[in-house]
Amino acid sequence: MTIRTMISPARYVQGPGAIHRLGEHVAQIGSKPLVVADDVVWGFVGHDVEASLSAAGLPVDRRGFGGVPSAKEVDRLVGEITSSGADVVVAVGGGSTIDAVKAAGHLAGVRWANAPTVASTDAPCSALSVIYTEDGEFEAYRFFPRNPDLVLVDSQIVANAPAEFLIAGVGDALATWLEARATSRSGSPTMAGGLPTVTGTALAQLSWDVLWENALPAIDAVRDKQVTPAVEKVIEANTLLSGLGFESGGLAAAHAIHNGLTSVAATHGLAHGQKVNLGSVAQLVLEGAAPSDLREFIEFTTAAGLPTTLTEVGIRPDDADTIRAVATAATAEGETIHSMPFEVTPNDVAAALTSIDRHATRIRNNAHLPTPKPYTTQH
Repeated sequence: MTIRTMISPARYVQGPGAIHRLGEHVAQIGSKPLVVADDVVWGFVGHDVEASLSAAGLPVDRRGFGGVPSAKEVDRLVGEITSSGADVVVAVGGGSTIDAVKAAGHLAGVRWANAPTVASTDAPCSALSVIYTEDGEFEAYRFFPRNPDLVLVDSQIVANAPAEFLIAGVGDALATWLEARATSRSGSPTMAGGLPTVTGTALAQLSWDVLWENALPAIDAVRDKQVTPAVEKVIEANTLLSGLGFESGGLAAAHAIHNGLTSVAATHGLAHGQKVNLGSVAQLVLEGAAPSDLREFIEFTTAAGLPTTLTEVGIRPDDADTIRAVATAATAEGETIHSMPFEVTPNDVAAALTSIDRHATRIRNNAHLPTPKPYTTQH
């Protein structure tokens, strides 16, 4: 029997000032929350979180986050949750904080909620966490039996953050349709544990359509810290549509290549979505995409401020050993690249990655877009 699966968070809330209703929604989940946020995030949102929880009659107990969602950090947070006696843990911050909290909440046996302060990844809505080594290298996916009970996004807080976060989210979300399309063609299972539903695949495509129409004006708006209809649509595409689409539509080559890129120390300063975007370019090359499709994707994502070459993620295109290491990691057993509708070998990935720089540079020069500049951690 063919089983198709669609999963989602219990409640999604988005809008300017939504943070002021966090307590109201958390009170429907538990009576003793533990909030996890790093010092930077707490510095600009802590007062509003405290006020909202207090207004809802909830105690305020906040603990810090160590910076990387590693197994060690997850275990530390489990201890914090257990010692506090919390019945719900609330992640306030970016994708790393959220992934660590989801994993810790699951192990501690409590419910969990997410209040992302940026729209840089599709982590907030999913029932999985990406776990890294303490050095920032991809280690494993951890899957949970349920999605978050609440995802609450204050769009003004997102707009107040540096535009680079929203740009990274666009890179992550654009991959959603490319990967869901490949998964649908191959008949492979999704991250939700079944074959893709029509709904999951359609939401993945919708995220793509929303971004192509709204990403560039939204990026311009958040550079001025403004919330416009385009910004609201892009936040939703990056967070909800991409979150549902990747999980219930499927991952394929783009995220596997991202995971391979994390094996290179030079890429560790880059955002998740920046590396995913290069993975999307490589996936299009692997698919033998029409030249016009590849050109349009490179032009659009370059205009958005995303990397489309190895050079921009700190890898020389003539560094065969490093490229081979990325390709080997990307095609490891169990990686999502094996959801492509054809076999993909390390040689295929290495060839695709090596070919990107020359081709993307020519496309960018023809379109009068910036020439790729080498990335360094000090860049």
